[in-house]
Amino acid sequence: MTAATEALTPARRLRSIFSGSVGNLVEWYDWYAYSAFAIYFAPHFFPKGDTTAQLLDTAAVFAVGFLMRPVGGWLMGLYADRHGRKAALMLSVLLMCAGSLLIAIAPGYERIGIAAPALLVFARLLQGLSVGGEYGTSATYLSEMAHSQQRGFWSSFQYVTLVMGQLLALALLVILQRALLSEEQLHDWGWRIPFVFGALCAVTALYLRRGMQETESFAIARRSEGPRGSLRVLLQHPREVLTVVGLTLGGTLSFYTFTTYPQKFLVNTSGFSKADATLVSAASLLVFMLLQPLVGALSDRVGRRPILIAFGVLGTLSTYTILSGIAGATSVWSAFAWVMTGLVIVSGYTSINAVVKAELFPAHIRALGVGLPYALTVSLFGGTAEYVALWFKQVGHESWFYWYVTACVGVSLSVYVLMRDTRDHSRIDRDATEPAGDIDVSQVALPPDRAC
Repeated sequence: MTAATEALTPARRLRSIFSGSVGNLVEWYDWYAYSAFAIYFAPHFFPKGDTTAQLLDTAAVFAVGFLMRPVGGWLMGLYADRHGRKAALMLSVLLMCAGSLLIAIAPGYERIGIAAPALLVFARLLQGLSVGGEYGTSATYLSEMAHSQQRGFWSSFQYVTLVMGQLLALALLVILQRALLSEEQLHDWGWRIPFVFGALCAVTALYLRRGMQETESFAIARRSEGPRGSLRVLLQHPREVLTVVGLTLGGTLSFYTFTTYPQKFLVNTSGFSKADATLVSAASLLVFMLLQPLVGALSDRVGRRPILIAFGVLGTLSTYTILSGIAGATSVWSAFAWVMTGLVIVSGYTSINAVVKAELFPAHIRALGVGLPYALTVSLFGGTAEYVALWFKQVGHESWFYWYVTACVGVSLSVYVLMRDTRDHSRIDRDATEPAGDIDVSQVALPPDRAC
């Protein structure tokens, strides 16, 4: 028994999982606060002009942050595999804190000119790096820290906190709008409040993460004489990398289709008011968040693969019908029912995708293996979901987007059918006995300090 195992009591294990989850919540709150409050701070950072132009500039900065996520998945994954999950998670939340604080205190365009949007871009780059690195590292940490018989349940809290961060940003916006500040105050200075709040929460998360235990899997990998994590070593696991891409493709597109796009879809296509669309989105997200641990716990009993296949089959057969139902909804309740149906199905992916990816890779390359291919796939498919949907609508073929989502889920279904069940073939469970697993002598001989 290792020293790490002796020190890891049930209470310490639970405290570490809680600290990792709270940090994830803060990260995603800060990420979503940008888009939630963009309409108020856009005139502050860009030259005077029409509101649409300012919002487009702000959206472009948001996109830059999104494109930084693969870079964050790469750099933070390398750092986590070489220096520890705890160290990477602390660095991740520190970057998010710096980005939020910079937005909160940045002078406006009228005072410093072009330097104002430059500061906003820099802050968003920091946040993009942070969020990009957070996913792979926190997925790895929660999966390694959880007991093998409850790994699906505990790792599902990654998406619980992700959605909770989104709801927290939305709730703060509603409170400031309706209870505390006038419209003029929000435009003048009130938009800074959520970023100050986010920075303070990040400091709290940093403090909590200081008390986290390092995982036994990393401790074993660090003591072994196997190769250190690098992009070169990752590419020696092509099957696992392609599996991550394939199982993420349909899942991330469905996730963004039913979580972030419905608010605009209900207004532009279904004819709902903005207030009713926001209500439907918030209510469905709340229920969706509560579903994650239930489905995660189910995967601990029946396996990961049956849950993924259920998502793939139901998503392929019903996505067109569900999106058509949302488009034709005539009441808030019917719209909620259709959106919620989509989210129930998507839960088969979101609740367990983190643990499935973590269980694919050996410890010395796990954080990078989970984070980088995931971030690339999300940027290409999840991040473009809204744009593709609006483009199809603009050219007069909105229903083609329904088929596009269906086809992507179908591709992922083929991966689920062909892959092994990671619950029964988990690399995490083999860490203690096979720390270097499937690595050749030639791979061990790579000069790790000079690897990319």
